[in-house]
Amino acid sequence: MSTTPRRTLVALAALTALLVSGCAKEPGGPRLPGPGPSSAAPSPNPAPGDPKARAEALVRTLADEDLVGQVLMPYAYGSSATKVSPGSAAGNQALAGVDTPAEMVAKYRLGGVILVGFSADDPTSGNQATTNVDNPKQVRELTTGLREAAGKLPAGPAPFLIGTDQEYGVVTRISDGVTLLPSPLAAGAAGNPALTEAAWRAAGAELAAMGINMDFAPVADVLATRSTVIGSRSFGADPKNAAGQVTGAVRGLQAEGVAATVKHFPGHGLSAADSHKDLPVVGQSRAVLDRLAFPPFRAGIDAGAMAVMSAHLDVKAVDPGTPATFSHKVLTDVLRGQLGFQGVVVTDGMNMAPAKRWSPGEAAVRALNAGNDLILMTPNVRQAYDGLLAALKGGSLPRARLVEAATRVLTMKFTLADRPAPDLATLGSAEHQKAAGDLAAAAVTMLRGRCGTPAAGPVTVTSSAGRNHTRATLTAALTAAGVKVVPSGGTVVHLVGYGDDAKDLRADAAVTVAMDTPYVLADAKSPTLLATYSSSRASMTALAGVLAGKARPTGRSPVSVTGLPATACGT
Repeated sequence: MSTTPRRTLVALAALTALLVSGCAKEPGGPRLPGPGPSSAAPSPNPAPGDPKARAEALVRTLADEDLVGQVLMPYAYGSSATKVSPGSAAGNQALAGVDTPAEMVAKYRLGGVILVGFSADDPTSGNQATTNVDNPKQVRELTTGLREAAGKLPAGPAPFLIGTDQEYGVVTRISDGVTLLPSPLAAGAAGNPALTEAAWRAAGAELAAMGINMDFAPVADVLATRSTVIGSRSFGADPKNAAGQVTGAVRGLQAEGVAATVKHFPGHGLSAADSHKDLPVVGQSRAVLDRLAFPPFRAGIDAGAMAVMSAHLDVKAVDPGTPATFSHKVLTDVLRGQLGFQGVVVTDGMNMAPAKRWSPGEAAVRALNAGNDLILMTPNVRQAYDGLLAALKGGSLPRARLVEAATRVLTMKFTLADRPAPDLATLGSAEHQKAAGDLAAAAVTMLRGRCGTPAAGPVTVTSSAGRNHTRATLTAALTAAGVKVVPSGGTVVHLVGYGDDAKDLRADAAVTVAMDTPYVLADAKSPTLLATYSSSRASMTALAGVLAGKARPTGRSPVSVTGLPATACGT
């Protein structure tokens, strides 16, 4: 994969920092197994049948080095497992002292890898140091190569975990050649868990076809504040509605063999601050947490979600001053003890600011002792790996805690086992496009205007800056729906999206459409106000149907907009 200047600079800067700190590449090859059970070859099928029994049997054959590797899930540089550009090799050297992702898997006996990438208008882009995704065929080849490397390890009988953040909307790691669902907030506006489940089942099938078996989604955060970091990633402000949507998304993903991860526990939507940069404070009472924040997480757990992601949040009502990721009270006492979750707890990115107050090794130990089972995106794989081994030897990390975490991870892996990957031809299928389209159509909301009235005469589509692609998509959809679109002089339909505010509105627009959170519509003067909550092709096609008078906008805003009803179309 060619390396962009940004990626090259990031990689070289990281490599320089590594060399300065005296952590240059180790001489010799991969780390050798230590004495003890690692030399014993595990049975190809340790304990056929129950995934937990298989995991427990495999754990008994593994050395401490293998157990530590199973609880690490870093990112890696490069679009191939074995062949990378010089810039990606430099990035991997800085991150782990190896050149390629496959070497990283082998050296640290990894339990999994997260695929990262850049998304437009992405509030998480600050911790995406590289990208692994170009197109579905490349992703499938990368995941195949990673699995080949992992299959040679002592833990090889268990499927290798390959995850990504495919939330849809502003956080979408793989966008080319796949069926793009409308955002979670759009699903919240549709308010139909069955439609959500069908759409996320299509998403699960496509992820599985690319070799991805863990999705760090859905977002279970209730949007209690006007947060831009969560925003349209949430299903909305109503915990009951959000709970139903989380249930649908979890069931859809896992029906296709992709582990769902409800996040960010105990609820990032309760704070508007960005945990990529700061430690947000959640100051609400425990009663508010129980009533407002926890219902979608409970719903995801009840739906069988295999994983829950912990958040870098200071939850004052439970453990003031300690980020939830590192809080035994939050993760072990509340999440496991009170909510009853028995699956895998995975950290949010350990390369985010609140987790970097400690060294990578100490942070990994603290996270595991708090109750996490999987350490995600450590900023230095070698230091995290060595830190966990040293803590294990020194006693600050009880071996029972490590065994418990590795067993949970392996149990999830065996639960995902024995499912053949769908063919890549399933991507973008008519069935999948229909599922996305049905959800998008049910989401379109009219917050002001005459319900069912089409846009008058020829239409001119305008937008805030930088949305040429979306304008072109809507123009094509309107034309297909029989609406004449002219460059100027028509009925103005103005689009606003992520990051836009009052200055991005157009005073003479007949119709203003919010393609992200709809709060900006409170300042719009247009006689007709619509929201799609998403700029996906499916959402623009659904919008065109409404503007053409061929569809009724049946959605209800899942968040309150000052001075406007949830819908101007009755029920």
